[in-house]
Amino acid sequence: MKAKAKAKAKAKKSVHGHGHGHEHHDHDHDHDHDHDHDHDHDGHGHGHGHGHVGKATREDLPRGAGKGKILFLDAPSGLAGDMIIATLVDLGVPESVVLDVVAKLPLRGFHVHFGARTRSGIVATSFDVHLDGKQPERTYGAIRTMLDEADLPKAVRARAQATFRRLAESEAKVHRMPIDDVHFHEVGAIDAIVDIVGSAAALEHLGAELVVSPLPMGHGRIKARHGILPLPAPATVECLRGIPTYDAGIAFELVTPTGAAIVGAHAAGSSRWPSMTPERTGWGAGTAELADRPNLLRAVLGAHADAPSPAASRAGTHVVLEANIDDATGELLAYCIDALLAAGALDAWASPLTMKKGRPAYMLGAIAPAALADTIATTMLRESTSLGVRRHEVTRLERPRRIEEVDTPFGRIPVKIGGGPFGPPHRKPELDACAEAARAHGVPVREVMEAALLASVPARAAATKRR
Repeated sequence: MKAKAKAKAKAKKSVHGHGHGHEHHDHDHDHDHDHDHDHDHDGHGHGHGHGHVGKATREDLPRGAGKGKILFLDAPSGLAGDMIIATLVDLGVPESVVLDVVAKLPLRGFHVHFGARTRSGIVATSFDVHLDGKQPERTYGAIRTMLDEADLPKAVRARAQATFRRLAESEAKVHRMPIDDVHFHEVGAIDAIVDIVGSAAALEHLGAELVVSPLPMGHGRIKARHGILPLPAPATVECLRGIPTYDAGIAFELVTPTGAAIVGAHAAGSSRWPSMTPERTGWGAGTAELADRPNLLRAVLGAHADAPSPAASRAGTHVVLEANIDDATGELLAYCIDALLAAGALDAWASPLTMKKGRPAYMLGAIAPAALADTIATTMLRESTSLGVRRHEVTRLERPRRIEEVDTPFGRIPVKIGGGPFGPPHRKPELDACAEAARAHGVPVREVMEAALLASVPARAAATKRR
């Protein structure tokens, strides 16, 4: 046993001050961060599988190596914050990129290490955070302030804040409470902070457009602090709004809230497999052994395909679904649009048209990832009065986007920024946040939006200050 322990220790690279595993950061008002599953597995991160093996050498990727490229997270076994960090390091992000930013956080009483695990013969990188002692509970407001005050690179801070806001907004919605009052349980606070800041640094180092595969949802129940909750966890589902999911057929928490928040805040889109030319692959391992699949997350970095192959053109990446309707009220059509968006459609609409015999009507339409075609079509038939739905397969060129939070006289406002090789960045303040701030300060919403736009362009904001 001593020899085995020494071998494990040798395979690990430890850094003291911070820590984690395949995190479950459920929050103290409704989740217990050490939640136990009512099935045989402990969780997507408690209990090691094959143990640690020797790490393979890899060539580090320089900063900006992913500019203009696609970073695809292939997640047939789900994902969590620690798996995302592990797979990006295995891809080539230097470990120091993660460790350096984590070391800048004002946290103590934990340590992290990188190692390796074998799953189905594939040697993958692992990332673990371990507590050295009891941690205080932290609210989202306290964590947000801590990130603001930490000596983090501006872009890394912005990514981390966007991820934590996604997570906190989801918890606040589930528990019907003010966002700043959301508490993170003592274990989850450390896990979530390290995972979110570390993944923000790794994603920013690459600078690639993030695309994630449709995510598998496990079923079953988890024992939370105040009772039993269904899987997938409520906060996880909220974080994944807009990202396709499907039934994984396994009683297990495959996607954790932190993992969901990371991809929810930063993924430009979802695809079963994007049109790309693979250049480099990385593997990250979770800690649990799954009964029906290897607990692995794959990252693929590659160039955008110059043109889709004939097969890709036939298959398409997205679908457009349409139905002509001449017997529905405006109220029903509005509800149908909301239902389609809730089911995962990227956009939905109703366009006026004239049908046979001069009947005024509407065409109800939606666009969605190809993996969600059947779900959206079913929703359209269930919620509308149509007897049939047309389906067109299409390919979609997407502008990579990210969320940055900016400080304004009306508070912190998230701004969506569209980038890529398509001219100057497009900036758009999030309307819901602007409306909330406008109500709180008694000003028109356009005044808040103008302030957010001004704050999101550093050069313009600096020039205004000088004047």
